[in-house]
Parts: sequence; C-alpha cells; structure tokens
Amino acid sequence: MMKKKEIFFKKKILIYGLGKTGISSYVFLKKNNEVHLFDDNKKKSINKRIKKFIVSKRNIFKNYFDYILISPGINIRKCILKNYIKKNSKKIITDLDVFYGHYYKNVNISITGTNGKSTTAKILFHILKDQNKDVRLVGNIGNAILNEKKISSKTIFVIEASSYQIEYSKNFKANYAAILNISPDHLERHGNLHNYVKAKFKLVKNQTNKDYTFFDTQNKYLKKLLNKNELNSKVIDVNEKSFAKEIDKMKNPYFHTSGNKENLRFIFSIANKLKLKKNYLIKTINRFKGLNFRQQIVYNSKKLTVINDSKATSFSSSINILKSLSNVYWLVGGIPKSGDKFFMNKKQCLNFKAYIYGRNKNYFIRELKNKLRYKCFANLKNALRKIIFDIKFKKLNLHSTILFSPSAASFDTYKNFEERGKKFNQLLKNFNIKI
Repeated sequence: MMKKKEIFFKKKILIYGLGKTGISSYVFLKKNNEVHLFDDNKKKSINKRIKKFIVSKRNIFKNYFDYILISPGINIRKCILKNYIKKNSKKIITDLDVFYGHYYKNVNISITGTNGKSTTAKILFHILKDQNKDVRLVGNIGNAILNEKKISSKTIFVIEASSYQIEYSKNFKANYAAILNISPDHLERHGNLHNYVKAKFKLVKNQTNKDYTFFDTQNKYLKKLLNKNELNSKVIDVNEKSFAKEIDKMKNPYFHTSGNKENLRFIFSIANKLKLKKNYLIKTINRFKGLNFRQQIVYNSKKLTVINDSKATSFSSSINILKSLSNVYWLVGGIPKSGDKFFMNKKQCLNFKAYIYGRNKNYFIRELKNKLRYKCFANLKNALRKIIFDIKFKKLNLHSTILFSPSAASFDTYKNFEERGKKFNQLLKNFNIKI
C-alpha cells in the first residue's frame, strides 16, 4: 500500500492559479515532483525563476498530469480551462491535500462556516500558544499552509478553510472540524445554496471515529445533510446553551455580540476536547482585542461608539452584531451578494437607521424599506458626514452607535475589505469626532 507521503512524490503536477496558494504549493512540491504552472491572467507579475515553468493552454492539452492542483481563487465553472478541468475532475487536488499527505500525523483543527472563521481561528491559536503548544495559524488567515517551516510531530495546525478549498479537496481530513454557522453566501461561485452547504459539509465527511465534528445540529441547512449522511466522527452539538455560564462571565466587551458569543461556544467546545486548562483559556479570551475591521471598536465615549465591521460582506454578518445594539446609525453599501436577504423584522429594527451609499442603492432599498428608516448617498464619505451632522444636531441623550457594516462586497470601489476599512477609519479621523 502506498504511504501518504508517496502520493505526491515523483508525480507530474499542474498548478492552476498563481496567487499565494499556487506559489507556495509550487515551492513545496518542486523538489520531488515535475511541476508545471498556469494562470488565466497572462500579464500577472511572477518571479522570473518561476516564469519558465508556465505552460501554454495548448501544451496542457498535449501533456499528461497525475494531479491538477487548483488554487481557491479559480472558479472551475468559468475559468479558461473549464472544459479540460471537467474532463479531468478526478485529478483535482488542493494545497490541503498536499499538506495532509505530508503531515497526516499532526493534529489539525479546521474551522469553516459563513461568519466568524477568522476570529475563532485566531483565538484558538492564541489559546494554544499561551498554553505552550507549538501551533501554526494557516489557511485563509495567516500563512499559506505549505509555507510553514520547522514542523515537528507535536506541531498543531489551526486551519481556516474556505468553501472553495474544501469543495476541491480529495484526501484532506480534519481531526477537529468545526462548521460555525451557515447562511447564504458565495452563491455566485457555487451556483446555489445547496452546493454551498454541501461544500462546507464535505469538511466532515472524510473523518474517522477518532475525529470530532462541531456544529449546531439544529442549523436548518446542516440538519438536512446530517439526516442524509451518516458521519463516522463523534458529533459535538454546539448550540445556544453550550457553555452559557462560562460565556456570560466573560469581561471582554468584544464578546457581548451574538456572533462572537457563538464563536466562543465553539472555542470552549473544542478546548474541552483538547483538555486545555480553562483558567488560562479564560485569561486569553479576556485579553483578546479582536481582528481589524471585524466588529472592531475604533471610537468609544460615554455617548457614542463607532464600530468598523468592514469585513461584513452579507446581511447575515451584519445581523450578528445588529442584534446586540440599539440606537444604531448603520452604514450599508457595496456589491450585494447573490441571494442575500435581510432576515430581521420591523419590530427588531425600531432603533436602527440605515445610511445607504453607492450605486447599488436600489437593492438595499428593496430589502430594508419596510423594516427601518433609511437615507441614500452617492458615497461613503457623504453618508458618514450626514450621520455625524445628525448626531451632533440631536445632542445625544442615549448612547448611540455608528456601525460601518456594509453587508456587501467592496469591489465596486475598493480592492478588498481591508482597504475599505482603512478608508472608513481615515474618514472618521478627517471628520474629527468628539462627542
């Protein structure tokens, strides 16, 4: 029987997509394999040493490849090689598969879900590090998984796994797999909600009876798949009652929102199975300051809090924090996600006012018009200026919150959510808020 490490040894491999994942996979595989490269973007800036291994579309058809490693950014339904990929779908692998082929003896904790992946992965990383574990934070957050060096048998990997990576993977197996939550997202890529949920659920299908699966068994999307699929792993139900007493005792205000409380339920559940020391765990959580542009408090006074939640690219992301706030001036706008819906009613939104910005205002008006008050603006700058004017004019008596949680992708105006978040902070600084 072939050893796992020999799966990617002396093979002919095509790497499709030359972003961070593709390049790290090339560097990792080139020593023991014949590696060829391809990217849809011919003008992409690539190191000269790597450029000579790029093959043309014509030569790909002439060659035989044992494996085709797909980068997460490649949409196999719309890419240049879509017909070739369709014919060779059984050869598709990801960097997760290569990682598992080499480090299958190492413990990995893999986190996926629609919202909260980065925050949960980052906290788990800090908890393990604070308890003197050799831990690496990889995947969508931190290093590309194949870039890690000096790995020992005791190294633990915390992996933030996207639906794209999971969907394309073949052999990867998680020891501890967490699906935090599921709501409609990335439907323009997966085609429909069923395919999206199925991609997430794939994370737990390769597990054995020695592994653990963590998710809310009452989640309506996961429940359907759970009824149709018998899992080999030990299923840990993570619901609203899980570790409720411990979470209520948290002093860190970052974890007062429903979304971050959910993240903590998974963290406590996983830590419990890892037999980590609870007193150290609580200290780490209370020290955690949050990630940039994810429900990040950027201004706080007795009368006003300003939250930069630029990472929110869907209504479900924004709803997680809106549920925990009152007297909210909500900035919303950008490129809406396909199939996204605002699932809050008028009664829940009595103390919210939306400031819609950008050219997709009609979409947001349709979703929000019968649920809360709103105003429309050409851009983010004008919307924020109006909020500050409204707040100062009213002379606040109750504590209020400016919430920048766009509920949409940033690509209409900004390169990514980080650039959008930085722009908001700069505007805030320019307007010189002192309330």
